[in-house]
Amino acid sequence: MQDAAETVSAVLAAPLDEAGLIRAAQKGDQDAFERLVRAYDHSVLRIAMNLLRSPEEARDVYQEAFLKVYRNLHAFRFDCSFHTWLYRIVTNICLDHLRRRKVRKEESTVVDTGEGIVDRVAQLEEGAPHANPERQMWNRELAGRIGGALESLTPRERTVFELRHYEGLRLRAIGEMIGTTEEAAKNCLFRATQKMRASLEAFV
Repeated sequence: MQDAAETVSAVLAAPLDEAGLIRAAQKGDQDAFERLVRAYDHSVLRIAMNLLRSPEEARDVYQEAFLKVYRNLHAFRFDCSFHTWLYRIVTNICLDHLRRRKVRKEESTVVDTGEGIVDRVAQLEEGAPHANPERQMWNRELAGRIGGALESLTPRERTVFELRHYEGLRLRAIGEMIGTTEEAAKNCLFRATQKMRASLEAFV
């Protein structure tokens, strides 16, 4: 009798695979949903931060994305991978933020909160123990130029460019995330790259 009880306990304690977690969460299992969130929270925050370059906006996107996932998980039908579905939600929310930012003409590629938050290129150099001051200055200027170049892109061009170069995603996956074809994503990346080169040509 004790062996049977131990077997049942072991089965209950065994980790569910992702599909099992999703199905359990769809039936209202809060613990399963929380485990899904924990599995992807860092990735979601990283994507939002890479696309928006703003810690505050990235946190807003993180909360909005998982709220949307919670409300719409019942509609997930396993016709694509869960991470593709989730990243599509995150990317679309980021696109909305970029479009609103474009309308407001806010400048936010290089974030400075007064606590030394800068673009990652400069941040890495400044963190070096024996960083060259001239190199630091050059990196800060380059970060500013890159920021201005990114702001010149359309929200979709910027999203495709960042997902390709900062997240390292394949064009097919990017196309799925923004609701278009691989070829359309490739053309969008080409336009973005040409604009970036033109903006940075005089500097580099």
